[in-house]
Amino acid sequence: MQLSASELILNADNSIYHLNLLPEDLAETVIVVGDQNRVPLVSKYFDTLEIEKGKREFITHTGTLNGTRISVVSTGIGTDNIDIVMNELDALVNIDFETRTIKEDKTSLDIVRIGTSGGIQPDIETDSFLLSEYAIGFDNVLHFYESEHIQHPEMQLAFIDHASWSVFKSIPYVVESDLQLTEKLRSDSVILGFTGTNVGFYGPQGRRLRLLLEDNDLNSKLSSFEYNGMRITNLEMETSAIYGLAKLMGHRAASMNCVLANRSTGQFSRDPVKTIDALIKYTLEKLTAY
Repeated sequence: MQLSASELILNADNSIYHLNLLPEDLAETVIVVGDQNRVPLVSKYFDTLEIEKGKREFITHTGTLNGTRISVVSTGIGTDNIDIVMNELDALVNIDFETRTIKEDKTSLDIVRIGTSGGIQPDIETDSFLLSEYAIGFDNVLHFYESEHIQHPEMQLAFIDHASWSVFKSIPYVVESDLQLTEKLRSDSVILGFTGTNVGFYGPQGRRLRLLLEDNDLNSKLSSFEYNGMRITNLEMETSAIYGLAKLMGHRAASMNCVLANRSTGQFSRDPVKTIDALIKYTLEKLTAY
């Protein structure tokens, strides 16, 4: 079936609409970062740099490191942007732009988020590295896709009951990382975690400035939840949608977090720039190791 111009939107040069990339611009190993200014902080470690393209907040650098071709793409903040980025990354490798048809032979990408995060357990120190084994999404992106088969309904229902979750909020969903990619990235210096993906930075993460919160105990409910020995370890704003959409599309995904703040202790990193740089170098080393 040929995809219409309103479904597969291409620019005048036949590049994908938001990312502004041609299929040949993208490597099969992809690092995604929220902040567009973080893209050159990753690509500065490449041995070669062949592509530098961008549109709006979506900046892409593609190059090589230790013989591995890598693209680093900025997503902007939030799961709504992740919906754009994941669909367009998949289109670049699995849709023929000339015929506007889906390819029979699919390509599976390795997609790794490098991002910042806030810990919600007192024993998780600031400047720690955390690899998300699971993510619980408080957004609703995944519910717009046929996705029940990749979710963990028993865990979801246990959380809803534990948190007395309001029916006016999106139903939380739980998804897990790719086991193979997680194994490649893990080490004794990395915490394995269960990450909460929020739909905002302030109220949705229990922060109060001038507005009253619907649930003043939200973060304590998050931190006290436990299921089969797992507890929610940290909060951020993209991982659940990355994991869910990657699984639906047949890609491998993992999320590397540097814990810059601890919400339970009120601490913040003394040198966040150093911590982010260290996580970038760690992740690149793991991804390019033979």
